[in-house]
Formats: sequence, structure tokens, C-alpha cells
Amino acid sequence: MNEPHALFPHLFSPIEIGPHVVANRIVSTGHDTCLPTDGTVNEALIAYQEKRARNGVGLIVLQVSGVHETAHYTPVLLMADKDSCIDGYRQLVERCKPHGTTIFAQIFHPGREIMESADGLKPVSYSASEIPQERFHVMPRALSEAMIEEIIDGYAQTARRMHEAGIDGVEVVASHGYLPAQFLDANLNERQDRYGGSFENRIRFLEEVLDRIRTTVPEGLAVGLRVSIDERVEGGPDAQDCLRAMQHLESRLDYVSVVAGTSATLGGSVHIVPPMRYEAAYLRNKTRPLTEALTIPVILTGRINQPQEAESVIAAGQADLCGMTRALICDPEMPRKARERDLDGIRACIGCNQACIGRFHKGLPISCIQYPESGRELKYGQLKPIRKKRKVAVIGGGPAGMKAATVAANRGHEVVLFEAESRLGGQALLAQMLPTREEFGGIVTNLETELRRTRAEVLLRTPAEPAKLLDDGFEHIVVASGASPYYPKIEKMGDMPIVHAHDLLAKEQSLNGHVVIYDLKGDWVGVGLAERLAKGGARVTLAVNGLHAGEGLQSYVRDSTAARLHELGVYVVPYARLFGVDEGTVYCQHVAGMGHILLEEVDHLVLATGSRPLFTAHDEDKYAGLPISVVGDCLAPRTAEEAVYDGLKVAWQL
Repeated sequence: MNEPHALFPHLFSPIEIGPHVVANRIVSTGHDTCLPTDGTVNEALIAYQEKRARNGVGLIVLQVSGVHETAHYTPVLLMADKDSCIDGYRQLVERCKPHGTTIFAQIFHPGREIMESADGLKPVSYSASEIPQERFHVMPRALSEAMIEEIIDGYAQTARRMHEAGIDGVEVVASHGYLPAQFLDANLNERQDRYGGSFENRIRFLEEVLDRIRTTVPEGLAVGLRVSIDERVEGGPDAQDCLRAMQHLESRLDYVSVVAGTSATLGGSVHIVPPMRYEAAYLRNKTRPLTEALTIPVILTGRINQPQEAESVIAAGQADLCGMTRALICDPEMPRKARERDLDGIRACIGCNQACIGRFHKGLPISCIQYPESGRELKYGQLKPIRKKRKVAVIGGGPAGMKAATVAANRGHEVVLFEAESRLGGQALLAQMLPTREEFGGIVTNLETELRRTRAEVLLRTPAEPAKLLDDGFEHIVVASGASPYYPKIEKMGDMPIVHAHDLLAKEQSLNGHVVIYDLKGDWVGVGLAERLAKGGARVTLAVNGLHAGEGLQSYVRDSTAARLHELGVYVVPYARLFGVDEGTVYCQHVAGMGHILLEEVDHLVLATGSRPLFTAHDEDKYAGLPISVVGDCLAPRTAEEAVYDGLKVAWQL
């Protein structure tokens, strides 16, 4: 018998789910990765999941697999509607299960929730009824009973294929407003046949799916359901509706996996991958009615990023297992570190959404801004040995410099990092000073912890020049000295107070009266300052050089922020290009035309106009041909994601 873990006795205890015993309560829930390229399991996906299995995750639930040809909601969807898929899933199982991990697979039909098609044409989508979808602007076609039968059989045959591949269980995705939820929701189901009308009719689709799976795969397969406990839509399904449905279906299920939100609306979709605006484990108080009413295990997902949080949730009886997906994207070694009590070594997810769900929305393979090795296991999965030890200097202790120094030192080089300021972090330190962005400082904490665990020497308050370091015997210089604020050229008349956003943040300055923020970048700075100043009592106008506020942010971050700005009364002016000011007026040009936009009775102008690199073209010419690499904002001001990845790449090549 396993002895209870001293710190996490609940988290590291086994649990039975149907016919299987899961080694611990840490779950990597189903999430799209964009790693498969042709609808089948490939080596990149296997390596990604094997990394998590090797480090002790109890249960891996694979990303959604389509059950019918009409299930293509995105071109990168895994498809399991033909027997030819079995071999790929079998290879994944053979690589992951020897590590003691249980493997389930999500089986899926989106119904009307169609994001995009492979050829760029508007696809035909299907649903219970012809009710338009708001977020993707889709008008679905109502399913015929003949096609309903095809899809039900598709679920069952997909479950059979998974079972033949050696997968331990299937999870029917009925969450986030996908097809089973569309049948169940009285607002979306206007059918007059046996699948519509009463609750008993609306839940019939799910009943028949689950029953067909059970009769098709009679033994050895766990069967679960993923549901939204609250779709977070006015008048939509809520916790009581969820509880009623789960009690009705419990006898057919081995477990239920609980999330929140819906794909159908901008506000509801935020909860598919809730950003850092939401507190850790924010759904934990919603689940007690389920855990008290049901006898089957309940998995809870929703910003559970640390083992301490998961232990607390399980100990409180609010769930039996915890979905910790982004925690495992950020640190695939988290289960092993938690088991070994290395809590300081866990790279905590900060909920930025940028490289996980953000990359998926761009059709790009999954990764993490803090740990770009995630999703790139085939290239960076094993630390690359060095051919020759070098003496390496890193100038600058922001994210790019810290990552470069850490990887170079771990590979065996002699590394010294020079930072001119009194602490590490660079411009990432500014991000944490905005409302709901406090967790962003975690990227600095995590990178610094990793750096301090290497043999690299860190010198603070120590400026450095490449030429001097080369004279001192360093064999390679990584320049990561960052960027300086960019000031656009504008016409100035009068005494309008103008401050750059970086200075405003660095000095923790507050402004009163009517404040215009000119947002050139569409990133977190403009919207974050608008929220902070409005909360402080200022009347804020956000003039955006783009289509809308936060245009460059991941959509869930952007939309939750847009909702907050609306609540605070921030006036957003899109399509604006700043060209001048006088004593009380800010002058902009409409970027799609020649018309002017006048913002009057203005007391302060804030420039959220980004940065320019400190390593100039002149410097590039000056050091041409010498062993110098330039990374991060010093190369080109971008985001923390590019900075950290730059650091990894250059250190990998040394």
C-alpha cells in the first residue's frame, strides 16, 4: 500500500475511475495542441504527452477527436471517424502508459461551434435546431434524425477505436455549448420530435450516445462526461441545470469533468481558458452540490495552477481530481517536483494565455511564454550537450537574458550575467503593476529561480559593454539589454502634460481629470493603464491605433478586459492615429481615411507607444563578425514570449 504523501496526501492518493485505478489526482485535461498536422496522432503529440507521463501526471485526457465528418470545427482537429486512426493512438499509449499514467480520450462533435474550415470557405454546421451562433456568426442546419443516428453511432465507433488502441477511457464532450449541450439547452433546442421539448427528450441524445458506447464496448472502458457547470450566459444553463442532468445520467457514467463557460459567446468563451483576471481555483465553490449528490468522481478544472491549490480543493470535498492543464504546459515536471517536495522549483503558470490557447487560436502549435520547450519536445526535449565549454557573458537580466544564461549554464558553459539595475526582470516588472496583471511578475520569479539554481554568476548593478567583455576573455556575448520608450513625433502647441506609459508605471504615478491614452500597440499596456486610471477616478479615453482595444491580446484576455473597461466607463476610440496636441486637445487622424478625430478638454496624454531597441543598427555594424548574439527587446521590441524563446535558441546554439 502506498504511504500518504506528507504534503499532499489527497493529491497523491490513487482513485478508481470505472475499471481503472488512477495513480494520483493530477489531470492533464483535454486541450487542443495544433501539434497534429493531418488529423492524426503524430510524433510531436506523442512526445508532448510522453513528457507529462514521464513526470508523473495521474491522468492524461487527450485533445478532442472528431466522431463524424461534420465535426471539423478547425482544420487541426484530430479525427477518429475511421479505423485508420487506431495505430497512431496505439503508439501514443505504448509510449505513455509504461510511466504509470492512465490515458483517456475526448470524443467530440462541436455542432454549430465551427471556428474555421481548411479551405477558408464557410462550412455547413449542424445543431439541434436552426439557432444562430453569436461568436463565429454561424447559422447551423438542424440535424435530421438520420444524421443524428449517424453521429450517435460515430461516438460509439470512436470509443471502440480508442479501446482497440489501448486507451483506458473516453470522455464525451458536452461542455462549452458543444453539440450534446445544444440538444440539452432549451434555448437552443426547438425540435418537435423525440429529441426536443421536455427535459426527458432533450437529454435523450446524450443518453443514446452513452448507451451506444456501453453496448459497443461492453468492458474495460471508462466512460465520462465533460460539462459546464455554468455557461456564464444570461438566461443560459446554470449549476442547477448541470446538477439535474448529471443526476439523471450518473448511472451511465464513471466520472464527470467540470468546467465553466460556453464557446457560443465572447463573455462565455473566456471561461474555456480563464485568464489571470480570475482567481486560482475560482470554480471550487460551485461544485459541492455535485460532489455531495453524485457517487462518481468529479474532476474540476479552472485555474488550478499549483499543487497546494489542488490539495486544498480535494481535501475540502470540492472535487476528487483536479485538471491542471496549463500548470503542466508551463511545467511538465510539476507532479514529480511536488512529490519530491521541490515546491520552489515548480514553474507556476501565470494565466497569460499567450502561447497556449493564444497560439491555438492562430493555428500554431502549443507552447508557453515561460517554457518554450513545451510543444517543442522533438527539438528541445533533451538538454543538448556542448562540444566545447565557453566563457559566456550575458548583458541584461530581463526574460531573454535570464533564459539564455540558464540554458547556457545548464548545458555546461561558464556563464556570467551582467545586470545594470538592482534587480532582475527588465520590463516584465512593469506588467505586474497593472490591475489583474499581478501574476505576470511570476515570470520573473520563475526565471530567476531557475537561473539561481545553475552555476551562472549574476552581477547586479553592473553595466557591461560587449567590447570590454571580449577584451576580458569572454568567448561569446549575448546582448539582452532591452529597449527604451518610443516617443512618436507629433505637433505640439501649448503645455499639454505628456507622459510615456513606461514612466507612468515605473513611478507608480496616478493622474486625475480627463486622461487620453494613445495606444499604438494594442497590447496589455494601453488597456491596463486605462483600467488602473479609471479605477483611480480619472475620466479615461483610450484612443486605439487599431480596430479595437487590446487587439494584440489573446481573445479571452482581451474580452474580459473589454468588459471591465465598459463597466468603468472608459471611452474607446478605434482607428485613431495621434498627430498633435495643444493645451487641451488631442488631435488624431482616422487611420482608415483622412478624417480627423478631436478629443477635447484633455488634462493629460499618456503614450502607450512601445519601445525601441537599445542595440542599434550602428552597434550591429560595430560588432559585425564578432561572437555576439542579440536577443529579446534589444533585437526587436516584442513580447515576453519572443524574448524567452530568443534566449533559449541562442543558448542552444552555443
